[in-house]
Amino acid sequence: MAPAAAVTFVVVLTALAALQAALAAGAPLGRFAFGGQHDGALPAKLRVASALTILVYACMAVIVLDAAGLTDLLGEGFETVAIWVLVALLALNIIPNAMSRSRPERLTMTPVLVILTACALVVAVQQ
Repeated sequence: MAPAAAVTFVVVLTALAALQAALAAGAPLGRFAFGGQHDGALPAKLRVASALTILVYACMAVIVLDAAGLTDLLGEGFETVAIWVLVALLALNIIPNAMSRSRPERLTMTPVLVILTACALVVAVQQ
């Protein structure tokens, strides 16, 4: 079950990375990110943040894949702590996304975070 959850996690995260890449490139999708404060393209600072977010997503993917036993890039002690920290961070991020003033962000990102949290939790529990 953990490998399937890890693959699902990475597929969803890849879709989020594509959104962040589009935002970084100036796509008019600002209502889906950063509180939805910008209806069109993000300002330069947030576009840089979107690009950096892709790197964070890559780190998250490595943690989940490693914890699921699909890769062996991290030490066992580190991966055990990292997967539980990731579960906690994902779960905590559900709250601000559910409370976002942006309806598109609320309706899109909240369920996505629930799915990511559930997948990471399955991997963490079955580690």
